[in-house]
Amino acid sequence: MEKSVLAEQLDQAFVRPSGRQPDQMRPISFQLGIAPHANGSVLCSFGHTQVICAAMIEDRVPGWMRQQKVEGGWLTAEYSMLPYSTLSRKDRPISKGKQDGRNIEIQRLIGRSLRAVLDLKKMPDKTLWIDCDVLRADGGTRTASITGAWLATRIAISGLLESGKLKEDPIVDHLAAISVGVYNDRCVLDLDYPEDRDATVDANIVMTGSGQFVEVQSSGEEATFSRTQLNELLALAEKGVYELVDLQKAQLS
Repeated sequence: MEKSVLAEQLDQAFVRPSGRQPDQMRPISFQLGIAPHANGSVLCSFGHTQVICAAMIEDRVPGWMRQQKVEGGWLTAEYSMLPYSTLSRKDRPISKGKQDGRNIEIQRLIGRSLRAVLDLKKMPDKTLWIDCDVLRADGGTRTASITGAWLATRIAISGLLESGKLKEDPIVDHLAAISVGVYNDRCVLDLDYPEDRDATVDANIVMTGSGQFVEVQSSGEEATFSRTQLNELLALAEKGVYELVDLQKAQLS
């Protein structure tokens, strides 16, 4: 009995900057058709974080696939933060004459995450381009990008199926991603910028709608974390991903 009272007191004492409960996500929204010229597009918002996710389809595959005679199609992703997405202006990579290492890391994550839930052999001679452009950054831009990119991909593929340009649906499952971390010694779900900045542990979890892990990125910020905390973080992420998948399904319906 004493433990439950103490736990309740700790819950009351713990306050997130946003006032949310430890397992509560920010408001999530999807605005479809934000880029009319794309085959599928979504403005994905995780609280104040906003990412434009667009999917466009080309009737050709990369040269290396043709040279190696690889069957099927391909999916590739690009990620960038617009100059006005942060409080101080962020230079475009082209102005520096070199690629941004963080951008490269995130766009590779987006690409391999989406390829995990696509049967590319069912997309013969087609390349699906995914562009994720951060309109406003307040933590979780890569998780919002992956979640919104799957929805844009679903819309684009549905269009190809309806027009008869694809015979089979290559999408095998839903896909979503969420951040978790340890903030003020508590495991929390969906970190915004103040939490992301001050968290001692930060993790980004990518999962399918059926509960399979695609990627687990977790690290201590000059700190360590226990197996118990890791288990709690994964449980929080699973809860968040299922909520995101339900929201994706609601949008599609």
